[in-house]
Amino acid sequence: MTKLTTHVLDIYSGKPGKAIKVELYHLANNEKKKIKTITLNDDGRADQPLLEGDKFLEGKYEMVFFIGDYFKEVANTHKIPFLDDVVIRFGISNSKEHYHVPLLVSPWSYSTYRGS
Repeated sequence: MTKLTTHVLDIYSGKPGKAIKVELYHLANNEKKKIKTITLNDDGRADQPLLEGDKFLEGKYEMVFFIGDYFKEVANTHKIPFLDDVVIRFGISNSKEHYHVPLLVSPWSYSTYRGS
């Protein structure tokens, strides 16, 4: 099934990144349009795909993961976190494929890739 999914793994604590707010935007013609805001479940995943069906279109997208708020709750981070909002811009070039954008994160680093 063609869809866009995500999940967060907290490599600081070795657990899923639960209750992290994520915003999804579509970028086109120098405009940024918010598509949806979700909160990740206890497994660090969205309960439903961020995009699917006729809304799953080719184009440029941006996901914002609000990890600063998350790490204030689970780690002893500073008042001003080193990483606050993690922004990932990516493209969907084939609307017939599944796109999965995972985030591996700690209070001081992050990594992402196109998953399966």
